[in-house]
Amino acid sequence: MQKLIPTLLALFLCFSVVHGQTETDITRNQDSIKILKGRIIDVNDKMPLQSAHIFNMNTAEGTITNSNGDFEIPAQSNDTLHISYIGYQSIKLKITNDLLRGNELEIAIHEKTVEIEEVTVKVHNLIGVLEIDAKNVPMDKFSRIHIEGLPQTYEIGRPKAREYTGVGAALFNPVDFWYTKFGKKPKELKKLKKLKEQDNSRDMMEEKFSREILMDYMDMSRKELDDLLKECNYSDSFVKKASDLQIIEAVLECYENYKAIKEGTVSKEKVRVNNENKN
Repeated sequence: MQKLIPTLLALFLCFSVVHGQTETDITRNQDSIKILKGRIIDVNDKMPLQSAHIFNMNTAEGTITNSNGDFEIPAQSNDTLHISYIGYQSIKLKITNDLLRGNELEIAIHEKTVEIEEVTVKVHNLIGVLEIDAKNVPMDKFSRIHIEGLPQTYEIGRPKAREYTGVGAALFNPVDFWYTKFGKKPKELKKLKKLKEQDNSRDMMEEKFSREILMDYMDMSRKELDDLLKECNYSDSFVKKASDLQIIEAVLECYENYKAIKEGTVSKEKVRVNNENKN
């Protein structure tokens, strides 16, 4: 008993020191967060850009500029800001201690040069009678259905997804590949979830269609993202027209569904839906 008391005392003192250090670290981190102020302008005419998006990649928090191009956002050293505006080249800004000393930043961005793609006009042989023409206009062949047991909605009418087998399956199956990659990057996964949960981030993502932030978090190209969504049973139409918020929700739902199947909590048979029974 006498030997046990010194041991318990030593453990208590060790816990107290560690706990105190943890509280100090938390306080220090909170104290290091500053309100970064700045203005976004056009690099040529120096005019302020209203409604430009400023997004903190480390905290998944964002804001937009006012009519004077001004913004305020919480940040600390080593954070990365993603700055974007419609028709302009997006930039990423690494925050240093010098930028947090109270001086307002003036950030100039360049207008983006966009090549207009060739448009092909097709004739549908309309005759001018609404009731008849409405039946002759091609419709989207994909319809959305909900599968019991899964939160995601699926598009029916598209070719069946390819089956991947063998040792190198993860290299060719986009869903399996990104499921494994997300497992190694839980922080990025949490940030994506935070994007769709915070009101200000949701509003920003709902207005964006560039996929830039999502691709940055997932460390993937636009083609890789498109391939992933197609393997998750989303049509080309959805992939092209959906907002960034809708894409984020689709990726997260696909991940959770695939996770449920991999862990055996939802059987694969539930994914194979009988179209006739659902109609």
